[in-house]
Amino acid sequence: MSDQFASLGQAGANQSVRELSQPLAMGSGWMKFVGIMFIVQGALTAITIVGILIAWLPIWIGVLVMQSAGSIERAQASGDANALKDALAKLRTYFVIQGVLYLVGIVLMVLYFIFFGAMLAAMMKSGGLPH
Repeated sequence: MSDQFASLGQAGANQSVRELSQPLAMGSGWMKFVGIMFIVQGALTAITIVGILIAWLPIWIGVLVMQSAGSIERAQASGDANALKDALAKLRTYFVIQGVLYLVGIVLMVLYFIFFGAMLAAMMKSGGLPH
């Protein structure tokens, strides 16, 4: 009798995973599209000399998003809780990377304004802008 109850409990868990993963599974096509676009961006970035140093980042992000889309589709189709957990972990990594990149961008922008503001102030103090 315990086997019957275990199978019933498992069926309920599979259904819950399917229901929870449905919203993301419905958007998995868009997730794959975004992943492919990141990979293409990384490949185009790698064409330049400086781009070779940072091209791995968009490629990595694209692979993460595509893997997450595959995992979410697997979780929705089979009710696999581990696939759902894997998909969400990969999405978490994607958002952490994006957040760090935004913070780095903000810091670089502030440094840019400070540096060029100081240069403009120095040029104004020394007699104006060059003609």
